[in-house]
Amino acid sequence: MEEIISKIDGVQIIKKDQIKDDRGRIMHMMRNDDENFKKFGEIYFSSVNPKAIKAWHLHKKMTLNYVVVWGKVKLVLYDDREKSISKGVLDEIILSMNNYCIVKIPPFIWNGFSSVNNSESIIANCSDIPHDKNEIIRIPYDDPKIPYKWKFDF
Repeated sequence: MEEIISKIDGVQIIKKDQIKDDRGRIMHMMRNDDENFKKFGEIYFSSVNPKAIKAWHLHKKMTLNYVVVWGKVKLVLYDDREKSISKGVLDEIILSMNNYCIVKIPPFIWNGFSSVNNSESIIANCSDIPHDKNEIIRIPYDDPKIPYKWKFDF
């Protein structure tokens, strides 16, 4: 796997192990003794259909820990935090089962994703707090606040 490094301050990309054999694979995600583990809030799975976009959202309290468990996903991050050294930076990360890693996203980073192949993709999140609709901010995928144009090359 090629090493991926985020351009956004506070975002971590952590390679995770897979154990493969002729029966299938085990895909490790998070353990309570992992260096990046903060605390357990909830685990959920979000599927995204081909040429669909799930963007944009930002959490005010939640730390996200995304992994792709099926398919291939383009994850896009945008930092508009006033005092951030990476303010104004966009980051585009391709995640898949073959490029298996956690992307740890701190609060106040805009994020969105799409499937980048012709099938449904599934992303898992092991967050540090349970989902709370009052701590999330959502804007449309084409909001001019974020200087990114979603494209599909398949």
